[in-house]
Amino acid sequence: MENEIINRVANSKLVVVNLEDYYPKGQRTVFDIKNWLFQELVLREKDFRAHVSEHDWSQYQDHYVALTCTSDAIVPAWAFMLLTIHLQPYAKTIVVGSLEQLETSIYQEVIQNIETDAFVDQPLIIKGCTNKPVPANAYIMLSQKLKPLARSIMYGEACSSVPLYKRK
Repeated sequence: MENEIINRVANSKLVVVNLEDYYPKGQRTVFDIKNWLFQELVLREKDFRAHVSEHDWSQYQDHYVALTCTSDAIVPAWAFMLLTIHLQPYAKTIVVGSLEQLETSIYQEVIQNIETDAFVDQPLIIKGCTNKPVPANAYIMLSQKLKPLARSIMYGEACSSVPLYKRK
């Protein structure tokens, strides 16, 4: 056929790296301590410890947990440490911060453990569109990991990518 459409992207040597493929399954949970504070502002140690000891921590089995306080309270570091000690037997990951900070922490471990042999001396495209909450920091961490290995790095989709790096 004379006017046959050829998929040049499918025939190219581009290696697509999709961070969404590495997204670990598991419930993401924000644990907000403001309701455990007096008038949502003051941490009373005795009351706080009572909440901690009465709470069912097993409900966080295999969760990724972000500890936070969404009120304007000043929370001492030991309070989050105490929560962590109780969560640790159940939760996969625990951070103090937002869901985005939690995802960044999760991806930090994921990216550290990515097998990179297939990326050596290859033209790479880091896929940009995802349906899962991949944090911006994950792209930064992945770029740092892949730059020493790749022949080139682009970002986006194969049909409309932005060149970022090319080895000289």
